[in-house]
Amino acid sequence: MAPERTELQITDPTALRVLAHPARQRLITELYAGEVLTATEAAQLVGLTPSATSYHLRALEKAGVVVRDESTSDARQRPWRAAADSFSIRPEAYRDSGVDAWDANLSGWFTDIRAGVHRAERAMTAGRDDVGRMSHGRLWLTWEEVQELGDRIAEITEEYRGRTRSDHPEGARAWDSYVLMLPMEEME
Repeated sequence: MAPERTELQITDPTALRVLAHPARQRLITELYAGEVLTATEAAQLVGLTPSATSYHLRALEKAGVVVRDESTSDARQRPWRAAADSFSIRPEAYRDSGVDAWDANLSGWFTDIRAGVHRAERAMTAGRDDVGRMSHGRLWLTWEEVQELGDRIAEITEEYRGRTRSDHPEGARAWDSYVLMLPMEEME
């Protein structure tokens, strides 16, 4: 029987602000994709020094988002891992944080999405067809249906979680996945 998956729910506006830094967002992406990384390995991914990366990892640890992995006996190698299998940011975290926290967190996503679109465009120009998939549409849903749809999407993607940079099927490559369900009109 597979172990039950865990989800960290961010409800604290302070923790939300900790997530807003671009390097921290990249660290979260990697660690929540199943990677276990030392500060030196993580630094190579985020383009910072190991000491600067350690600072960001400690800030994420203080917020409860990452933890030190105890899988090695070498005290010099202090790897980090995600504190849970997945995380979500609950509405109450945003409610008390202000629009700047929303913008800071989403700007990292937008930067990554824009870079992905540019990579796809370059691949299409080079004659490739396997460059990604995007869709946009409007759904008329009750709040309960929004929650159900989000749960169903999470259930489908759960099957593919746990694959890492070093442990995935042959021929697999990393894809970024985003799911946003936002109100189309002002909410009263």
